[in-house]
Amino acid sequence: MTFSICVRERYTDEDGDDQIRFGVAVTTRLPGVGTLCPFASSDGAVATQSLVNVELGRKGIEYLGDGLAVDDALEALLNADDGSAQRQLHGVDADGTFAFSGDECNGWYGHREGQNYTVAGNLLTGEDVVEDTAAAYESDAHGDAPLAERLIDALAAGHAAGGDKREDLEVQSAALLVRTTEEEADDPYYDDLRVDASETPVADLRETYETAKRGYETILEKYAEEAEDDETETDEGAGDEDETAEGAADGDAE
Repeated sequence: MTFSICVRERYTDEDGDDQIRFGVAVTTRLPGVGTLCPFASSDGAVATQSLVNVELGRKGIEYLGDGLAVDDALEALLNADDGSAQRQLHGVDADGTFAFSGDECNGWYGHREGQNYTVAGNLLTGEDVVEDTAAAYESDAHGDAPLAERLIDALAAGHAAGGDKREDLEVQSAALLVRTTEEEADDPYYDDLRVDASETPVADLRETYETAKRGYETILEKYAEEAEDDETETDEGAGDEDETAEGAADGDAE
């Protein structure tokens, strides 16, 4: 089912604590890919594709939550799957990576593992799709843009390289998920996005992201202004109380 990327990034939060963010993005020439392929949590990211077995993604994330390493978790699932020869399964956890492409996947198919990411694809125009997706992510792996935006950039690079070869299938889709180890972090609205049916899925995913990001920033600005107004009212109220107290003191003095 086309191509996807899973990534792991370490960062320091506002309190100076070490954290990890995980992300996964996917696109295909079929509708609704976001309901089938991408999985992410505070423990890792997993993508299941080719002849999709959704349980590989669900249980993969569950096993990572139980403390299994990503290679042990996904390998165990594949070993128990009678259809593993037709599967692609890849992902990352806090420390490792794993990527698998079964011998019966439809060509072109293949995968690549980097230091902090995995990319896999099938039914592609060629290897360049996977390579360009990986290269796009690597080139901006430590950029200032949110991970969601950089995942879209990676998908766009793979799409530009040819993407899914089934040009007769016009209805396509794309999706992304980003999760973090921060326990009390507010997930931005642009960290869980899907375009379920479109002829231009990557472009539409980018537009959806930009709209969601703008909405998120507007809400943050609104709440910041309300908090500032509340603080001003509190300060003014305290000033009135001070004046009242001064008046009472003057009366006592007389």
